[in-house]
Amino acid sequence: MPGIQKTLDGIATSDVIYRDSIQQEANCYVAAQVLKLMEKIPVEEVNRDKRGIRVKALRDSGYVMYADILTASIYQLAAVRGISEDGARIIKRIVGEAADNASATTKLQLSADNRTEDTTRLIIAVSQYQQAKPLADKSSRLSQQYSGTIQNALEGLKVSAGTFRWLFASRQEKQNAIELYKLLDETLHGEYGQTAERLRVESDAIESLSEDDAWDSFKKHPISYANTLEEIVPGLLGNGDTVYGLPKDLAREVQEECFFPDGLLCDLRRYQEWGVKYILHQKKVLLGDEMGLCKTIQAIATMVSLRNTGATHFIVICPASVIVNWCREIQKFSKLRVISVHGFSRESALEDWQRTGGVAVTTYETTAYFKFSDDFTYSLLVVDEAHYIKNPSTNRSKNTKAIAEHAERLLFMTGTALENKVDEMINLIKLLQPSIAMQISGMKELSSAPQFRETVAPVYYRRRREDVLTELPELSEIKEWCQLGDSEERKYEETVFSKNYNAIRRVSWNVPDLKDSGKAKRLLEIIEEAKSEGRKVLVFSFYLDTIRKIADMLGSQCTEPINGSITPTRRQEIIDDFDKAPAGQVLVAQIVAGGTGLNIQSASVVIICEPQLKPSIENQAISRAYRMGQARNVLVYRLLAENTIDEKITDILARKQEVFNAFANESAAAENVEVDEKSLGNIVQEEIDRINQKRNGMETSTGTVEVIAVDSNRSQGNNRD
Repeated sequence: MPGIQKTLDGIATSDVIYRDSIQQEANCYVAAQVLKLMEKIPVEEVNRDKRGIRVKALRDSGYVMYADILTASIYQLAAVRGISEDGARIIKRIVGEAADNASATTKLQLSADNRTEDTTRLIIAVSQYQQAKPLADKSSRLSQQYSGTIQNALEGLKVSAGTFRWLFASRQEKQNAIELYKLLDETLHGEYGQTAERLRVESDAIESLSEDDAWDSFKKHPISYANTLEEIVPGLLGNGDTVYGLPKDLAREVQEECFFPDGLLCDLRRYQEWGVKYILHQKKVLLGDEMGLCKTIQAIATMVSLRNTGATHFIVICPASVIVNWCREIQKFSKLRVISVHGFSRESALEDWQRTGGVAVTTYETTAYFKFSDDFTYSLLVVDEAHYIKNPSTNRSKNTKAIAEHAERLLFMTGTALENKVDEMINLIKLLQPSIAMQISGMKELSSAPQFRETVAPVYYRRRREDVLTELPELSEIKEWCQLGDSEERKYEETVFSKNYNAIRRVSWNVPDLKDSGKAKRLLEIIEEAKSEGRKVLVFSFYLDTIRKIADMLGSQCTEPINGSITPTRRQEIIDDFDKAPAGQVLVAQIVAGGTGLNIQSASVVIICEPQLKPSIENQAISRAYRMGQARNVLVYRLLAENTIDEKITDILARKQEVFNAFANESAAAENVEVDEKSLGNIVQEEIDRINQKRNGMETSTGTVEVIAVDSNRSQGNNRD
């Protein structure tokens, strides 16, 4: 019996041991990364400030790189001819400071595709800790439940311990001893003993956890692993800014805000919990977090916390394309009641919601049917893709404003960077905090200045992915240049002279048979390689014709394509089927329909069939896979045809991006860089001239070119053929 108790005591403290192991392995990881960096710095750097250190003597003695000095002692360095003990101390201090700076800036990026010995040991330690923690709690509770009974029984048996005592014990004492022995035997072979044995077996299994099992667990629960590392080793993932850019005084208030997560069925990252506290504290805000930071989860967590403090009614307004996704996310990640107020049953659903409460999820189009009495109020209105109501004169803006007037709290959300669209920002903020809207009206020219950001901080909060999701696996973007075959080139030149831009843009995909398409051949090669690596693939194109051809070519390897005509319910079903499918499965989608509002982390390869006219369109599509919860490196392939309009569009966007980046942050730049109509006309003219020169030598086409059916991706033209 004491042996079992000792085992339970060991299990009860095992989580502390594994917690220490995480810290130790994290230190080893950082030390290894620092050493790798020090191995790249030549010893001559110690004399950068012309201190007169004899670096040649150090090099001649084998101290070639900083790493050599880092691992040497002061006395070893002082043994070098020409290096005094004081000089050795100075050298060690210089190199030590460099190592400390490197250590402070070293961050961990975990990817199931990039296993190293250091990261594997760390992943194993985290997995062991996560499994040991509940066992430790169970072991402690089991000990507390039975410790009194066992201890009293053992004390009672002492009077009859040994032959001599037993012989002289009274009949009552013997009877008591027999009863106590039976009690201990029943305890040993009953729930106590059986549970203790089960805990021991599970604890032994944790101790012998394999690296494959640990990495498999990480792939299934990457958010949980990141949270554990943030908790135990703050700063290891690189996000050391604990207030995420808020002004100091406001951050202090947000820090003290209470968040009640009971009923939330998922783990929040630290930056997400901070976002929820900001929403709760400020009451009426515009959350502008970049794509992939899971604004939806923060909205759900806010509703859960309010529900725990007595709130009963919530409304979510969103585009029709994501209403099913919103309903599913709320059901999946909370215990909140969800009512879809949409379609033929919208009026009865609205009445049901008003009567019983919960979350009413509706669309911008359906807001016209929301009519409330003057005295009706509800707890929170969430407006997703709030830039849809940037124009106050539209019906959906007016309807949303009318619904908002009955809400105690407002949460507007948009992933679109508004720093360079101040008029749109002001229109939205007027609905939230009019006084701040008035303040910033006179500061438009200072929209990128710290003073402007501090002024809007109480109502507008935007965080970028690279600032808060530093642990995301690597994102690799590859330009795949494809050479046109004879039939492709003839078709391309024909479309160029037709001056129909949309036909020109479908270069390589508009051949009669995709067997003759260089882009199609490369697409098949990428898909086959992805399958061999256990990956799934997303394929995006702006054109329905291209999507149909690819889907026909892939057959059963491809899911039903997603385009603008697919209902939200069916679209979510397609994604669910894709998530369950084996490696090598392909989801083909129209980039303006499948590129927004969806979470598809089960894919880690993204293929874009033609360059889009705005980088933000591509960024949104990439963010379907490259977002929180992704455990694998994400590979983005852009299929481009040499010596075609693809090349010119890519060059123009690169030049514009470079100029814009000098004046705005990257996320804001992506929203404002695009190929305009004038540039399109110039591109087509240049291509006509180039082809004529190729054909005729000196003869070229002249005059202004009128581009037919130009589309700059500005509209929601989901049925573009």
